[in-house]
Amino acid sequence: MGAVYVIGDLHGQLEKVCALLIHAGLVDASLHWRAGDTTLVFMGDFFDRGPDGIGCLELVMRLQAQASRAGGCVQALLGNHEILTVSASRFNRRLTNGPGGTFVEDWQYNGGQIVDLQRLTQAHIAWLADLPAMLILQEHLLIHADATFYRRYGANVAEVNAAFRACMYSQQPALFEQVLRDFGEREAFLDDELGVTRSHEMLKQFGGKRIVHGHTPIPKMLGRRGAEVRLPLVYAGGLVVNVDGGLYMGGDGFVYRLEDIGQCGAR
Repeated sequence: MGAVYVIGDLHGQLEKVCALLIHAGLVDASLHWRAGDTTLVFMGDFFDRGPDGIGCLELVMRLQAQASRAGGCVQALLGNHEILTVSASRFNRRLTNGPGGTFVEDWQYNGGQIVDLQRLTQAHIAWLADLPAMLILQEHLLIHADATFYRRYGANVAEVNAAFRACMYSQQPALFEQVLRDFGEREAFLDDELGVTRSHEMLKQFGGKRIVHGHTPIPKMLGRRGAEVRLPLVYAGGLVVNVDGGLYMGGDGFVYRLEDIGQCGAR
């Protein structure tokens, strides 16, 4: 395996995402894969709060096919906004206990863009349904959310991914509601002492030596403007890395290369 890069939550910011990938040398000016045997992981949340979630999704799908032919690999994690979007499409006006009162209004409350729902196809949904909830790459545990609820879905990575895949194929509204409620957990690793303990527990259960996540924008965690954030946030004693640069909050974002664990330290 070559180098491994990750990019945080896209939230429909297609132009910014393309600029980041070009600048990192992962794609050419025509947005074709040019990174050989490199691995690139998108951390989830293609949709909502931005103008072109479907464009982001189709870019990732296209790059996945191109990278595979070139000996590289493009992967993506399942984020809560993928689950929100699929639930809005599948259950639409069915009632929920959420902030909007129905699946589609809950999705809109969370930044859903009608144009994305109009363009969403069954092929898109099938691809999303098979996304993993977590990955282990180069001793890093990659998860979308800075949360510990994953532990309730299985004893190991394979079990958790199977549980989320079952949800995405399910026709049970209550199951989607429960998963979306779980994604309400944030900042599980932020408290100095408790965050380190929780990080160790997650890593002991699922493997890896460091957690990488998105979900909670770094600008929100630090109380800064989006434009001020240009680097990942390493915290919890160096055990956790947040890569959500807050693209929808005005930031330009970044592409992060996974480091050799032996050279990692808090910063």
